[in-house]
Amino acid sequence: MKFFLILFLLLSSLYAKKPELFLLNVYSKDINVSSWYMSEKLDGVRAYWDGKRLISRAGNDFNAPSFFTKKFPSCELDGELWSKREDFSNINSIVSTEDDKARWSELTYNIFEVPNAKGGLLERLSLVKKSKYIKLIKQIKVRDNKHLEEYLKELEIKGAEGLVVRDGSLDYYAQRNNNALKVKSFNDTECEVVNYTKGKGKYKDMVGSLVCKMQDGKIIKIGSGLSDAQRADPPKIGAIITFKYYGLTSKGNPRFPVFLRIRN
Repeated sequence: MKFFLILFLLLSSLYAKKPELFLLNVYSKDINVSSWYMSEKLDGVRAYWDGKRLISRAGNDFNAPSFFTKKFPSCELDGELWSKREDFSNINSIVSTEDDKARWSELTYNIFEVPNAKGGLLERLSLVKKSKYIKLIKQIKVRDNKHLEEYLKELEIKGAEGLVVRDGSLDYYAQRNNNALKVKSFNDTECEVVNYTKGKGKYKDMVGSLVCKMQDGKIIKIGSGLSDAQRADPPKIGAIITFKYYGLTSKGNPRFPVFLRIRN
């Protein structure tokens, strides 16, 4: 019986229907975003409410407790499960754990879209009824690109991941184009952990850096961004991690790579 239950869960995950969501392109300074709307890009876990279920981008159900979703509406919502800035590991742990549902009280569902509703962005968001666990992500009208870049610096100083900027005049759509952009002062990408280097000094008997293989096969080392706890218990060999970097070196390697998180 246990075997068939595991098989059922695996097959359900494999054939889970992915929700059709709008996706972000990358901002560049040659794109005029005047009169668009900007909002903080929350470093949480994206979640889609289909009117009955809270599901991931991959179409899998989150094990959200009833106290968290009982006041959710019957209409669709798109947003981020989030607690606070620079808390992704804790957020991911909460939404991935089935045993301790009480920890969901640390989270809120922060809405940035009402899929398939009529009207422009602000009109769609006006349909959202806020509650203890449903919040609206603040939308600010962009005066010009300088205004956008100043606000980005202001939030990054506070630990924010970046911004999202969108053409708020458009009807809802589910695709990727230059009408919705992520704005960061750094780049980020993923790589696979293939080994470790030993720590030195205060990190003796701990991990000094992660040895990672990028998609193009290049091997890099990432030491910055790891907490003491992560150095003592690092991401496992074979884990896919996300890191940020600031441009490329003359050899085409990421400059100043910094560990961000294990991919969900």
